Amino acid sequence: MDHHDDDLAKFEAHGATPLPAARDEGHVEHEGARIWYASFGAGLPVILLHGGLGHSGNWGFQVPALAKAGYRVVVIDSRGHGRSSRDERPYKYELMASDVLAVMDTLHLKQAAMVGWSDGACVALILGMKAADRVTGVFFFGCNMDPSGTREFEPSPVIDRCFARHARDYAALSATPDQFDAFVKAVGLMMKTEPNYTAADLAGTRVPVAIVQSEHDEFIRHEHASYLASSIPASELVILPGVSHFAPLQRPGRFNTVLLAFLEKFHS
Repeated sequence: MDHHDDDLAKFEAHGATPLPAARDEGHVEHEGARIWYASFGAGLPVILLHGGLGHSGNWGFQVPALAKAGYRVVVIDSRGHGRSSRDERPYKYELMASDVLAVMDTLHLKQAAMVGWSDGACVALILGMKAADRVTGVFFFGCNMDPSGTREFEPSPVIDRCFARHARDYAALSATPDQFDAFVKAVGLMMKTEPNYTAADLAGTRVPVAIVQSEHDEFIRHEHASYLASSIPASELVILPGVSHFAPLQRPGRFNTVLLAFLEKFHS
């Protein structure tokens, strides 16, 4: 039976299902930060990049499904998130993208598919644009690539529950557990001012991209998802019905089906 948690009550109470035992985990020292990663399973590499304020544990429903399907799954905590530290520099999506390449180099991964959720999707697509030789494809879920793509923020119980979980997880995992408010402010500043890519930038993308948009996304405008899909040459637009920005937690079976179908296209 497909797990479902449409109102995120289970996620707020317990988090996602715990990650399985890692085959390999550690930290990479890069650009003033210690970046945490873990690797699961064996096969073609797939890197999962979580959303802003979250951490790799939010992929708890995806990691086992991908490993079972025969992929080597790598999760990375973005700098300052989860078990990764940061320095005093402002958050930048391009800096986070360079962290991903540093983890790939440490793991001797020549190429990988990038799966990004929210902020992680922006990082994934930057890698697809600027490090195409390292990227087999990009699964871009629920993000914008310029400021016009975001909707006016409207508070909701679902967002409040997700935020409460993020606060608890930050306190439990971070090397600076009492700095959640400063962390939220710093990440929020990045989200307000970045990313700023043009249609011409997007048109230069040479890797396959799935632009995946939830029917009820709280943060991203549908028109923006359509614009991204029409601007990126080798791309497709996929709409996930009946879910919101938190689809990987709300209806993981539905999300995973779409994700696995995308990966199979160029990994078969």
